Amino acid sequence: MPENDTPVLELRDVRKKYGDFEAVRGVSLEVHRGQVVAIIGPSGCGKSTLLRCINALEEPSGGSVRLGDQVMDYDDPRSLPKGRALALFRSRFGMVFQQFDLFQNKNVLENVMLGQVVVQGKPPDEAAKVARRYLKRVGLSDFETRMPKALSGGQQQRVAIARALALNPEVLLFDEVTSALDPELVGEVLVVMQDLAQEGATMILVTHEMAFARDVADHVAFMDVGEVIVEGPPSDLLVNPENVRLKTFLSRFHGEDSKTDRTT
Repeated sequence: MPENDTPVLELRDVRKKYGDFEAVRGVSLEVHRGQVVAIIGPSGCGKSTLLRCINALEEPSGGSVRLGDQVMDYDDPRSLPKGRALALFRSRFGMVFQQFDLFQNKNVLENVMLGQVVVQGKPPDEAAKVARRYLKRVGLSDFETRMPKALSGGQQQRVAIARALALNPEVLLFDEVTSALDPELVGEVLVVMQDLAQEGATMILVTHEMAFARDVADHVAFMDVGEVIVEGPPSDLLVNPENVRLKTFLSRFHGEDSKTDRTT
């Protein structure tokens, strides 16, 4: 994947504390346009918290996040945007959550339209046109009038991906999006994500799907106790790891590639 010299997304010394507990401890990370970055690590190590700090769903306790020409300087809280300006910053990211987070009282089409209308101010007819385009993109054109409860977990997650894509985000964030799915439904979601990666989407994945990270990611960051311990290309980290802590973490996945590699 060709990289520009200037990252589209840059984290510098991002920290997040809850009282005395420091969940994210000074993480710095660069993501270039068209790059797929996988964040891996044990449960509770701060991966999901970091992801939510990136798009300001959680306000970091310090450090900075730069997206394009906009800098969120959390060491100077008075400079941070609020209200609609903050919502517009968040809309520059497409966030796909582990638990789908669809509105249960709205049908599929309405779920994909909502952010466009409320946050971006699009007219409903224009939002519906965009929503239908992305529902087709994830293979759900025939499901637009269905309610979320009538969908499988894999279908709900694909609606969530369509909703994120409909905002035309600069960076897509995926927070362990397959972990709540039955094993037989994981593949249909991973195929959509793999297609997005091949089309050049800029993506950050928090994932436990090691085979998927190995095959799709350009760059892997291994986190433990709130810190990025080691990072680099998947061929170094996932195929020939040298870091002892990473080796220990990956040992639990040995022999599972045939079960986790569902994209072939």
